[in-house]
Amino acid sequence: MKKIFIWLFFVSLAAADIENGFEVYKTHCAGCHSIKMEGSMGRDFNLVSYDRKKEDILRYIIEPNSAFRDFGYSSNAMPKINIKPEDVNDVAEYIDSLQKFKKWMKKS
Repeated sequence: MKKIFIWLFFVSLAAADIENGFEVYKTHCAGCHSIKMEGSMGRDFNLVSYDRKKEDILRYIIEPNSAFRDFGYSSNAMPKINIKPEDVNDVAEYIDSLQKFKKWMKKS
């Protein structure tokens, strides 16, 4: 697991392909997550983009069964998705790109 995170960290340093990330979203995520606040079983990715850092998004995609409690959820409905590491990075970059300003950027 640690090796995967280290590998993904270095992959994320390379330019992510947001267009591919959108395609990955349509193929693997759109069934549960909307991007237009239309209501879905999963959380809208605009909210995810506002609340989470890209590293957090990556971690949740890679290991949803062990990360959900860290994110404040009482249960997890997200399945582990078997996609290439580059696609994980691209979809995380796509989700992260949905909101220009982030909650964690605000001054308290």
